[in-house]
Amino acid sequence: MKRYLVFVLCLLVSPVRAELVIEITAGRDNPTSIAVVPFAWSGWGGAPEDVAAVIGADLLRSGQFAPVAREDMLSLPTRESDVYFRDWRTTNVEYLLIGRVSGGSSITVEYELLDVYKQERILQARETGPASELRMLAHRASDRVYEQLTGIRGAFATKILYVAVTPRVNAKSTYRLTVADSDGARARVIYQSSEPVLSPSWAPDGRSIAYVSFETNRPAIYRHNLVTDEREQMTNYKGLNGAPAFSPDGNSLAMVLSKDGNPDIYLMDLNTRNLLRVTRHYAIDTEPSWMPDGRSLIFTSDRGGRPQIYRTDILTGKTERITYEGPWNARASMSADGRTMVMVQQNEGQYHVAVQDLVQNRVQILTQTTLDESPSVAPNGSMILYATKYGERGILAAVSVDGGVKFRLPSREGEVREPAWSPYLGNP
Repeated sequence: MKRYLVFVLCLLVSPVRAELVIEITAGRDNPTSIAVVPFAWSGWGGAPEDVAAVIGADLLRSGQFAPVAREDMLSLPTRESDVYFRDWRTTNVEYLLIGRVSGGSSITVEYELLDVYKQERILQARETGPASELRMLAHRASDRVYEQLTGIRGAFATKILYVAVTPRVNAKSTYRLTVADSDGARARVIYQSSEPVLSPSWAPDGRSIAYVSFETNRPAIYRHNLVTDEREQMTNYKGLNGAPAFSPDGNSLAMVLSKDGNPDIYLMDLNTRNLLRVTRHYAIDTEPSWMPDGRSLIFTSDRGGRPQIYRTDILTGKTERITYEGPWNARASMSADGRTMVMVQQNEGQYHVAVQDLVQNRVQILTQTTLDESPSVAPNGSMILYATKYGERGILAAVSVDGGVKFRLPSREGEVREPAWSPYLGNP
């Protein structure tokens, strides 16, 4: 039986109340026990962030670890010389993380990961950056601990994009394109409109995004620099302008345009603005997503009668259908290794997040909710973020690629939709 948790993490409050909370609903059987001891602080005043709490929450959210409650800790060491391994073994702790935070405007986080049963240090590292990014430094420490213990690169020091929607009585809804840490904390609105905002997509360097806005009373694609806050309109064609997706090298933007008739897939060279038409079909071709090699795209098309996923080679134009299980498959994206495809599958009127192994052609449905959409896979391929309905409200949720770990990220106010998980990011 899966281990169900009743655990809520209340996150940073945004001045526009676009913050999320995390509700973990399922984790793995027999998670690894780890004690993340409060880190020592050396500096003026109090510590600006509880680093150990952030790391513990990250590890708990992965579903693979069971952090020890602070009230159950027999001691609070901050250096290996202060550790009495026998005390931790009596409480069945397998690993111990201790550390120290020091500095002022610049912060250094030093930490050590200890194997309790072997009584040895297995990781020693430090993270350094501005005090304003201490929470991200904590996420980076989580990534290193996670990789050390699982062999999989962590993805806690990433960000997510989503659209927060606040309905208004007798007025248009407010749409806020929001960027936050991977745990929903430090939410920041980067664009706000009374017209719909759709399909946010990350550039591979994590410094800019693309999205669709209806601010000109028809859909148009915009590119937005997150560092400078500059935005530019990329398309202004009649008809549909939608579903932007950056190429792996960041030089092209795949999109859907209907300027020449039916909706087809196009590529825009971001340096010259030249367009290359990729598909030519009387059916509707939409929702392009890149294969990791940058030479081919997957997309949704109803050219077979119902929406299914197809793959096309950009140079040769060779196109093949790749989904056959289920009457309706759409909104596909790939894991970084090019093997696992994440998509929405409709069956008997219900929409679920599913994955397809492209090597074995095996499909697995991961969710039990009924109105799932917009799945986005973490850069390490371990988790999938998606939009769904819960209690008649639009929320974000996440599920591991094997379906064993699940959590929800509802907003405190309004609804949230259209999630996009960032690539790995540079140093803060």
